[in-house]
Amino acid sequence: MDWAPWQWALAVFAALCVGVSKTGVYGLAPLFIASFAMLLPAKQATGVVLPLLICGDIVAVCSYRGHAQWRYLWKLFPWTAAGVVLGFLALGRIDDRQAKVLIGSIILALVAMYLLHRARPEGTSLAHKPWFGPVAGVLAGFTTLVANAAGPLMTLYLLAIGLPKMEFMGTGSVFFLLLNCFKVPFMSGLGLINGGSLMLNLVLAPAVLAGAWLGRRILSRMDQRVFEYVALGLSTLGGLKMLFF
Repeated sequence: MDWAPWQWALAVFAALCVGVSKTGVYGLAPLFIASFAMLLPAKQATGVVLPLLICGDIVAVCSYRGHAQWRYLWKLFPWTAAGVVLGFLALGRIDDRQAKVLIGSIILALVAMYLLHRARPEGTSLAHKPWFGPVAGVLAGFTTLVANAAGPLMTLYLLAIGLPKMEFMGTGSVFFLLLNCFKVPFMSGLGLINGGSLMLNLVLAPAVLAGAWLGRRILSRMDQRVFEYVALGLSTLGGLKMLFF
């Protein structure tokens, strides 16, 4: 890549955020996606980000796999696969702005729904609604293929089912590793993962690993309630950014 020093610095910062998001707090995806979108066309940036995400996912699974709650994952996988296929079909039919508005609207609607249910302790939890898992799975699969932006959606799902932070990270890390590996043939088929993008991935991989180390240190020092507030807040900011910017 024939980039200026500031562009390389931005790329390294974005890769660092990828690592932090995988082992620290989900919800940073809008930040590193926006950073790469400043350096590359939006669709091309999606192809560059995916292998970096997988690199971070591998570290996260090695760190937290013992805390994964598989019973929740099995409920999501078939629906998420369907969402990936829908996203693949839609990617050639909608432009970047339409995708951002759609995803931002979905995220903000789910945030509002989650807050309403949390404010009504006497009501039935979202996690117990029969439609919640399928809807969350399809939306996560769709948004992750279109914009690598399933993080906020999964944050809301994992918060809604009431997982403590270590189970939250373990379940999420396994989910995203399997999901992102499942996406590779689709992204390759669209020409978004290629030799040039993989060379850039190799250059930026050390920054992802450094971010993953930093994320683990942040998580170990974070209180459960603070963790939930930060995760929910970043999801909200991500939805607003996609919708309005």
